[in-house]
Amino acid sequence: MTLSEEATERLADVVELQPTKNSELQDRWDMESGSEVHQFLENELGDYYFRDDNSLIRATAEANDLVDVEPGIESDPESDGAPSRIRVPELHAQIVSVLAGPEEESESVVSVLHALRDEYDVDPEAEDVRSSLQSLRRKDVVDVEYRTVPTFRLTVERDDLEVSVSE
Repeated sequence: MTLSEEATERLADVVELQPTKNSELQDRWDMESGSEVHQFLENELGDYYFRDDNSLIRATAEANDLVDVEPGIESDPESDGAPSRIRVPELHAQIVSVLAGPEEESESVVSVLHALRDEYDVDPEAEDVRSSLQSLRRKDVVDVEYRTVPTFRLTVERDDLEVSVSE
């Protein structure tokens, strides 16, 4: 199957963002709906992606070989598969740097938002922070604890995780 330039670029996004959801690809590809994303995936990239047990979108090994991008997540086999390297947008990287560590008390979205404001002098929307935390959760970098509100903390020690910024 020969891919168009657009399909190849979008396949690179799948490789970089994996594991991902329709909504993340919808934002990246500036599409109107998750259904439009699903239709593109099925029609153009059907041989190069699959959905895992949690219905998250992942690239096949062949897809990884076809595009010249680093996967969005790499794991160290010696650390029980825990992520050792991630490529994420800048907001995600900032969140990793301010979020509570694995042994610390988990933090709410609002707490993380305040930490971002203090540390980086940025003012993202709370929904963007929430979405970023969930994306990091899908990459097994962040854990959620449900208290009065969902709270988050890193699953790995900050020093054991290499974070690079994509885009």
